[in-house]
Amino acid sequence: MMNIRATRVGEQMKKELSDIIGRKLKDPRIGFVTVTDVRVTGDLQQAKVYISILGDDKQREETLKALEKAKGFIRSEIGQRIRLRKTPDILFEIDETIEYGSRIEQLIRQLSDSKEADENADKQ
Repeated sequence: MMNIRATRVGEQMKKELSDIIGRKLKDPRIGFVTVTDVRVTGDLQQAKVYISILGDDKQREETLKALEKAKGFIRSEIGQRIRLRKTPDILFEIDETIEYGSRIEQLIRQLSDSKEADENADKQ
């Protein structure tokens, strides 16, 4: 079971990170980024930030590089906004669940379409 405090800190960090990335970072390499989840370890030492990036693989890679470069600034902003003894280390990770869900939906739609086509062929 995840620590309740770590969960609360993660939710607060998610809100603040969305604001920082969306408004404070001026790097042109950063595309359209959505913070989908933040998981903080029980000892509040590390935070894994899951992000979704709109664009192709090159844009994702450039955005990830820019976020890694701005990690120090982001940590200092988080430290000012959330009162903790030590601000967690931030690890950015691309969230693949949205793409995975879209792929599953596409496969289900294809199965459904082929099933309808088979049924229509049987009726004729």
